[in-house]
Amino acid sequence: MPVYYLRRLTGARRTRRGNRHLARYLAWIAGAENAGSFLGLHHYTSHMSGVVASLSDDLATGRMWLFAIGLVSLLSFFLGAVVTTILIRLARERRMTSEYALPLLIEAVLVAVFSAMGGGIAVWNMLAAVALLCFSMGLQNAVITKLSDAVIRTTHVTGMVTDVGILAGRWMYGKLRPEQKLRADEVLSLRLLASLIGLFFLGGVMGAVAYKNFGWIFLAPLAALLVTLAVVPVIDDLKAAGEREAA
Repeated sequence: MPVYYLRRLTGARRTRRGNRHLARYLAWIAGAENAGSFLGLHHYTSHMSGVVASLSDDLATGRMWLFAIGLVSLLSFFLGAVVTTILIRLARERRMTSEYALPLLIEAVLVAVFSAMGGGIAVWNMLAAVALLCFSMGLQNAVITKLSDAVIRTTHVTGMVTDVGILAGRWMYGKLRPEQKLRADEVLSLRLLASLIGLFFLGGVMGAVAYKNFGWIFLAPLAALLVTLAVVPVIDDLKAAGEREAA
């Protein structure tokens, strides 16, 4: 990928095109990680609606171990979003260009560590394994939410399907009432949301197949892709800091 493209993808200066492209990469990664995690841990790491529903069921039926896993999942995802927000705020205070890249780089490191040690972590402590992957998903989802002003999310498929349904309904109604047809920006949103759902699904298929054939090492290419997406703005900030020290 060209350096200019990567700089626009995760740098502080945002464009709608950059937001759309980054969202598609992250939706695919989220789908792959989520599906692989379910096969390896029997637990989804990005599906918080399901986690909260399971929490109530597990508590009511006395399945306290499953309740504990669900609670750790929810808190870890939450903490990932908290850490992303703090990193973005700190980076903005220091006028860094890597405000959105830093959380993705941290996610890449966590995913890489899990790729190398995943089997051992899962056997040693299931709670630690679930916490690490849910935390990484919280980091990622908060990044795309923040940079798009809460317009785009990459793991919240329920919301995306709802939005697609609303826009599809308006598109159909516009066929009957041409004066109320979708605006150009709404058509673009419909295409984006549909593509994110499709990429999350395709990522899930890839993640499931890859885990079945290769185990946790399947996460290594995902970590490499995250590093590729995030590294240019981080390097830019390191160069700028070096130049300030030399001046």
